[in-house]
Amino acid sequence: MDLYSRKIVEWSMNHRITQELVIQALNMAIKQKNPSWDLLLHSDRGSQYASYCYQVLLKRNGMLCSMSRKENCWDNAVMESFYQTLKVELIYLKKYETRMEAKRDIFEYIEIFCNKRKITFFSRV
Repeated sequence: MDLYSRKIVEWSMNHRITQELVIQALNMAIKQKNPSWDLLLHSDRGSQYASYCYQVLLKRNGMLCSMSRKENCWDNAVMESFYQTLKVELIYLKKYETRMEAKRDIFEYIEIFCNKRKITFFSRV
């Protein structure tokens, strides 16, 4: 999430949160946004974010790594709040038969509902 616009810049979904999954999402975000040097990228302390390959990708693209303190969800409160809203407004309302069905709904929620709504809100301010 871009904290300025509150837009979800990029996301990935799979059956497990792996190093490859977060690297894929980061690569897509880099392509899409072409971030400025010294961009601060915050994550939790998951092993996939601490992995050597992920950290090298950050450094190669001039990004600074920020990680939450151990067992402190408040450090990542903006994303934790987004995840909770996503679950309440979408996930808990439906029983998904397939992962692809869930991915389609999550894509629509993020890309069409959330990101478009935020553009509209900020363009009026």
